[in-house]
Parts: sequence; C-alpha cells; structure tokens
Amino acid sequence: MRLLLLEDDDAIAMGLKYSLEKEGYEVICAKNKLEALNSWQDSFFDLCILDINLPDGNGYDVCRAIKSKEDVPVIFLTASDAEVNVIMGLEMGADDYVCKPFRIGELMARIKTVLRRSGRNKDSEAGGNDGILAIKNVRIHTGTAKVGIVNENTGKEDMVELTALEYRLLLSFYNNRGTVMTRSRLLENMWDVSGDFVNDNTLTVYIKRLRDKIEKDPADPQIIKTVRGIGYILDK
Repeated sequence: MRLLLLEDDDAIAMGLKYSLEKEGYEVICAKNKLEALNSWQDSFFDLCILDINLPDGNGYDVCRAIKSKEDVPVIFLTASDAEVNVIMGLEMGADDYVCKPFRIGELMARIKTVLRRSGRNKDSEAGGNDGILAIKNVRIHTGTAKVGIVNENTGKEDMVELTALEYRLLLSFYNNRGTVMTRSRLLENMWDVSGDFVNDNTLTVYIKRLRDKIEKDPADPQIIKTVRGIGYILDK
C-alpha cells in the first residue's frame, strides 16, 4: 500500500513516516501543495493523508485536484476542529478527519478502516475488488467504486456519480441488508463514532442525496426505506 503524506511540519512528517513504514506502508512525503500535486501526477497512491494549512495553499486544494481525477481515499490532518472546516472537507469527498494532536494508534486504525471501506485492501467489506453487488436495479461495482442504475427499458446501466461518503453509506446499507440501521449505527459505520462533529442533520442530508440518485421515486423510496422512530432498512 502506497500512501501520500502531505505535512509541512518536519518533525510530525518524520514521525508519521517512520510509524507508517513500520506498519508495512510505502510512504511518499510532501511538504507543500506543489510537491503533493507533483507526487500525485508521478505515481499511484492507495490513500492520501493531507494537512490543511500549508505554506503555499491548503490541503483542500490538493484534495479537490485528486478527487477530480480519481476517488482515492483522503484523510485530513488539522489543528482546527471547527465544524465549518470539517463539513467543508467531508463535502469535498474526504473519508475522515483527524485533529492534532492525535495518537498514532488512532490514526493507524482510521487508515485501516478507510482502506477497508474503500475496497483497497484484501479485507474489504464489499467482498473483493472484482465484485458487482446488486440491490434491485442498482449495481455497485466494488472494483471501481462506481454505481449504476439498470434502465428498465434498455437493460443498460446508467452510471450515477456518488461522493465518497454517499458510496460508503450505500455500502453500509448493503452490508447490513435486512437489518434495521439506527441513525447512531450509521454514523458509527461512516465516521467511527469519534466524529463528534457529525449530527443527525448531516446524516439526513446524505440519505436524501443518496435516495435522489438511486431511487426511482425519492419521495416513495423502495430501496432505502424509513423505519419510523428507529432508522432505515435495505431489504434483502
């Protein structure tokens, strides 16, 4: 697994690189926005760990550039846990958000979780890189993290664009199909409980957006159904 680490603090970068390499990761370090973008163009990465405050810009710019080309998992590192910054990162497609100072064990656990959920390691929850998961007329292509809707007239798939969090939410429903998912359980699966910046309103927004993209009639959902007073369920 090759990781891109963008961190302008030499002490933090050296410590993280050492710890990550001990875990078996190959780590390419960048100190600023330009170095990160050049490294991205020159190589393939399984995950990017991006500091936000940089001498020549910010990690948001790097994340935006990466996500415009490929849906590679991104974890932000930042000294600020202001809600507006967190939401901005998540809306941009970031997969997790770790505030400094942090414990190295916590970061390692988050890296493994993000890689597993993105289908980029052998223990992926999606069941492998070459699988196609079916939910009614929805097809989840785990190898490419793409989602298609089968046209009932032509039988062909119309691809829909999901953000990383929408895709993760859909996988969470699939992996728990037939089971009622409470709102707290969904938030656990998506942000590992520690994301105390996430609230019910945020989850409601993502579920609405996901329904808008995959349901034939979002006002009368037949895939992700509401269980009043409890949560949601995706039937087997």
